[in-house]
Amino acid sequence: RMKIRVVLDSVRDQNLKQMKQLNAAIFPVKYQDKFYSDCVACGDVTQLAYYNDILIGAIACRLESKGNGKAKLYIMTLGVLAPYRDLGVGTHLLEHSLRVAMEDPNIEEAYLHVQTSNDGAIRFYDKHGFAIKEMIPNYYKRIDPPDCYILHRSLV
Repeated sequence: RMKIRVVLDSVRDQNLKQMKQLNAAIFPVKYQDKFYSDCVACGDVTQLAYYNDILIGAIACRLESKGNGKAKLYIMTLGVLAPYRDLGVGTHLLEHSLRVAMEDPNIEEAYLHVQTSNDGAIRFYDKHGFAIKEMIPNYYKRIDPPDCYILHRSLV
């Protein structure tokens, strides 16, 4: 399904700087150190995608407790550098993270926030079984429109 050969790797201290540079190139938001420490702490649900040893994409997730020993997967970011989009890299990253999450019977759902104007992302997640759960006005600071949808998918 993927149109190029991509190698996935977990995030750790040695490649964290690369991930920060990738995110700075893709996203309009600067992520704080806590974002990256969450990525490292949550293990294999966060993955980096390399093509010919060049970092071209990443999915960053964290696990959030629901109480009662259950958890949900929060997809913080999923991004691929522009020249490598529409080649199946994002799908490969997302499917990997969801598969890792589904191996843990305590992780019951996955969710994310997406800007209401981001039709491409909404379509992408819809193809992968996510549905709009609610809209939050003024969720984002300093980006327009500031509103977001919560997209949700059950993993059980």
